Amino acid sequence: MTERRAILGGSTFEEHIGYARAVMDGDWVHVSGTTGFDYTTMTIPDDVVEQARQCLRNIETALTEARCGFADVVRVRYLLPDRADFEPCWPVLRRCFGPVRPAATMLVCGLADPRMRIEIEVYARRATA
Repeated sequence: MTERRAILGGSTFEEHIGYARAVMDGDWVHVSGTTGFDYTTMTIPDDVVEQARQCLRNIETALTEARCGFADVVRVRYLLPDRADFEPCWPVLRRCFGPVRPAATMLVCGLADPRMRIEIEVYARRATA
């Protein structure tokens, strides 16, 4: 039987909506769409690049708890309300994903809170020993 475990990130959204920051299912780690909120203070910066940085910190925390990291990411999805906000984030995203080259998709769509300017979702596969 494969190990399945929910990883909580401390966001009040997890409790209100009923989801986990990530789910470990065997070697697979599914990280929910993650925004630029700092979950300890429940604040979000106005700047999209700063939001992207915080998204990646939140994702890294979940991946670390799942015993993996950005090197294990095989798929990433970027969700943004304004496509013009994507390119300014590229240098920040490249630092985490450039060496890995996961499959990627960027979608333009509305997000749950108008303060949110980017949301990032990843799938990772933990290396087997």
